[in-house]
Amino acid sequence: MGSVDRPEPLRLGSVAPNFKAETTKGPIDFHEFIGNNWVVLFSHPEDFTPVCTTELGAFAKLEPEFTKRGVKLIGLSANTIDSHGDWIKDIDEISGSHLNFPIIGDKDRQIALKYDMIDHQDATNVDEKGIAFTIRSVFIIDPKKIIRTILSYPASTGRNTAEVLRIVDSLQTGDKHKVTTPINWVPGDDVIVHPTVKTDQAKEIWPEMKIIKPYLRVTPLPKEKTTAA
Repeated sequence: MGSVDRPEPLRLGSVAPNFKAETTKGPIDFHEFIGNNWVVLFSHPEDFTPVCTTELGAFAKLEPEFTKRGVKLIGLSANTIDSHGDWIKDIDEISGSHLNFPIIGDKDRQIALKYDMIDHQDATNVDEKGIAFTIRSVFIIDPKKIIRTILSYPASTGRNTAEVLRIVDSLQTGDKHKVTTPINWVPGDDVIVHPTVKTDQAKEIWPEMKIIKPYLRVTPLPKEKTTAA
């Protein structure tokens, strides 16, 4: 593919490219699907494969937690809608889940190309014609259609759904309270005061703030503020 045809690289802060697609829940316009919600768009390499089956089952089980946070899930692979529909039966049977979110059929890989999801590493991650499938991409997109997180996993490595949820919690908490979150943070842990908040102002907002270093100020959030949504 020539450089003229290659889409602009997506970065944190990019507007999520819009597209129209067929899904297991019917046709969508992606920006209309987002609406005023957060969205986790994630790709898997292929239907009826072992790692993907465990992943989709785990996302299905955790979907109620994403929903509580105003987050929609939507999957994608270079398979047909009919294939997805048949595979969902296996996912539900194996995982004990009830997969309810839509999965995009992107057989021609147009959306995968737009979001740079194509596998350029694993020579075995290809279809019967030798055309590369997708990697395990994750895009966390906010209600303004801005890409806030991009994760890329190889085909051989299953994702951690709890980590995807934790990132959502961190982003929503940071947006709401002008804080950042430290290593291994989960809701309920202390947060870090954002560098743009002056110390005098921070003391008024967070009376329990502790100054470890001038650049490292930690504070608990009031209990009712520890959940992001």
